[in-house]
Amino acid sequence: MASWPLIANPKQITKTITMTEPTLTRAFIGLGGNLDHPEARIQRAFIALNDLPGTTLIQHSSLYRTAPVGYVDQPDFINAVAAVETALDPITLLYALLNLELDEGRARSFKNAPRTLDLDVLIYGDQVLESERLIIPHPRMGNRAFVLFPLQEIAPELWIPGMGFVKELAAQCQDQAIERLEPALP
Repeated sequence: MASWPLIANPKQITKTITMTEPTLTRAFIGLGGNLDHPEARIQRAFIALNDLPGTTLIQHSSLYRTAPVGYVDQPDFINAVAAVETALDPITLLYALLNLELDEGRARSFKNAPRTLDLDVLIYGDQVLESERLIIPHPRMGNRAFVLFPLQEIAPELWIPGMGFVKELAAQCQDQAIERLEPALP
C-alpha cells in the first residue's frame, strides 16, 4: 500500500494555475441597411456587437448614405464600419452576425434585395480565408466606397490582405456617390 507524505501545514501547499486570456483578434464589420429606420438599426447593431460573447466594440465610423448597388430600384442605404476585438473564430463570428440580422428582421428574398440590416465580416486580423460560407477579406470590399470610406475613417493606415492600403483603395472610389451623415460618437 502506497503512503503519501503528510504536510502538516496546508499553507505549504502552493499550486500555480496559469490562466490564459483568450486570443483576441481585431476584426472589421461592415454594417448596412435601407429598410425600416436603418440609422436606428445600425446604432442598435453597434450595441449588439459589443454584447457578443468574447467581443468588444473598439470603434465605429460615422454613418454614410449611398446609392444601392446591383438592384437599384430601392431606397438608398445607410452604411458604417465597426472595429471589434473578438475571441470568436471567423465562422462563429459570421453566425453571430447572421443571428443579429435575423433579430432585426432580415429576409433574403433575392440577391441585392432591400434589407433591414446587413452585417459582413470584412477583415479578420491578417487572415485570408476562403470557405463555402465565408471569404476574408470580403471579396468585393476593395472597390466599394460604402465600405472603404467608413473603414478609412477609423483605420486609414489599414492594409487589406491581397488588396492594398484602405486609403489608396478609397482614393480609387472617388467617383462613387457617398454622403457622410454625422460624425461618429465616442
